[in-house]
Amino acid sequence: MKEHGYSSNSLADAVNSAVGDLTGRVGGLDGSSVRDWKAGRVRWPKSATRVALEKVTGLPATALGFVPRGRAPSSAPAPPPEDPVERRRFLTAGTALAAAAAAPASGSSRRVGTSDVVRLQQRFAEIVASDHRHGGRLGIEQKAAALADEALALQDSGSASQRVRAYVYACAAAFRSSAMWASIDGRRYEDAVVHMREAQALAELAADPAIKFRIWSHAGTLYRHMGRPVEAMAANDVARSLSLTRRDPLFASLGLARQAAIHGVAGNVTAARRSFAQAQEAMDRADPVADRPMWMTSFYDQAELDSLALTGYLALGDYETAEAHAHRCLAALRPHMKRSKAIATTRLACAQLGQGDVGPAVATAMTVPVDAAAHHPRVARMLRCFHTRIHTLAPNSPTTHMWNQYAHTTWKESV
Repeated sequence: MKEHGYSSNSLADAVNSAVGDLTGRVGGLDGSSVRDWKAGRVRWPKSATRVALEKVTGLPATALGFVPRGRAPSSAPAPPPEDPVERRRFLTAGTALAAAAAAPASGSSRRVGTSDVVRLQQRFAEIVASDHRHGGRLGIEQKAAALADEALALQDSGSASQRVRAYVYACAAAFRSSAMWASIDGRRYEDAVVHMREAQALAELAADPAIKFRIWSHAGTLYRHMGRPVEAMAANDVARSLSLTRRDPLFASLGLARQAAIHGVAGNVTAARRSFAQAQEAMDRADPVADRPMWMTSFYDQAELDSLALTGYLALGDYETAEAHAHRCLAALRPHMKRSKAIATTRLACAQLGQGDVGPAVATAMTVPVDAAAHHPRVARMLRCFHTRIHTLAPNSPTTHMWNQYAHTTWKESV
């Protein structure tokens, strides 16, 4: 703090801003939080705070004096600060990690340590942020897969403790699961299956229950989008069976909400409603400030639960209930969830059209961002279905003619 001219309050403000960049929600730290760190009253801050603090300072949490839970304080001196030029190069070039991994330190065997894990976590945060902005892009999939390979190359670059190796495997699994998700979102399902299998193997090596949950929950979503509800339910049940869901109601809520969406695809109205109710009850019980992985806190909240309810009820043909969840979702979405907003808006238009409300449906569809309509495969596909259905419902209405003109000039690539 002295070196960079930070007071307790200004450091808190900087970390709050970095938390906002990572999660979409500005942090709530103040000067007393920083004084608690300095006095040792908080020995290991929450995950989003740690990553943000590491981003602000350029140092791993352990070099700043923090001690991971379950580990005794070490008397070993902190490692020297990273060279700022090297740090910027790493943050802007996807190959920097591999280059660092390949280079031995001062002619001796390289030691893979916590700072390497921090770098991987920072890159993972960038991937998650890109997904929230764009989603489904082939470039996101390719970048995430390349970073998974770089993480594995790091394993072979030198010695490491068992704990650090587990963290690196968990990072590789997280990158591969993001590649999987980008493939699902982009409707490249064969590629998603390949990423899924690799991610599952890496998660076993990491023995990380949170990343296992993410991968198996994504697998359930993959099979749901493929129209295979039996396999979707089986995969989602693996995620829901993890002990993590019994310890943390928020994970239980996500598993139940995705289960409800699968019931929607399967046409099981009673089971869908019951699962959505259970998902809401679990979310209401969840501790809002519990320490959770960044990928979880950055997307799963009331808006996402309503988005999954919108999906399920739309599949069931309960368009009125779907519309109600769509409005709740859009009202609660955090600003950085641009991809989710485009999808929810398109589904709202479909729910309105399903009720025969052609005018409101067209007005809603015309607010979908052009970039998403042209480049997001799921949005483009839903708009094509919307286009076909409006011509079936009201082929000669002035509203349909208005839609045709708008679609031709604005969304010609998608419809």
